[in-house]
Amino acid sequence: MLSPGQRVELDTKRNQNQDDLRALQKDRSLSEDVTVCFKSMFIKMLHPQTKGMIGKDQDHLDKEIDKLGKQFKVEISRLFGAKSKPELKGYNLNLLNQDELKALKVILKG
Repeated sequence: MLSPGQRVELDTKRNQNQDDLRALQKDRSLSEDVTVCFKSMFIKMLHPQTKGMIGKDQDHLDKEIDKLGKQFKVEISRLFGAKSKPELKGYNLNLLNQDELKALKVILKG
């Protein structure tokens, strides 16, 4: 059984990564090293290397959150099946990807 705390924990990490990436983008000195905290250690890393590492972590978190969401949907379906209730309508909707979102914006603008 999934715990709701898993999703919250991953979302918190993802939000922190987004904040970190924004801070790195505001920092214009690409040639300088960046100090990064890993648990209880501070390490100096190159600016581009740091952005790449955070970006990879962000991709991993996105995949994990998506996986948890899919598992959660399966568990909810099982629960409703066990209670002999019909499946929730609209519950199996998926988020639009970037291309679909852009196309929708074009359509809505007219």
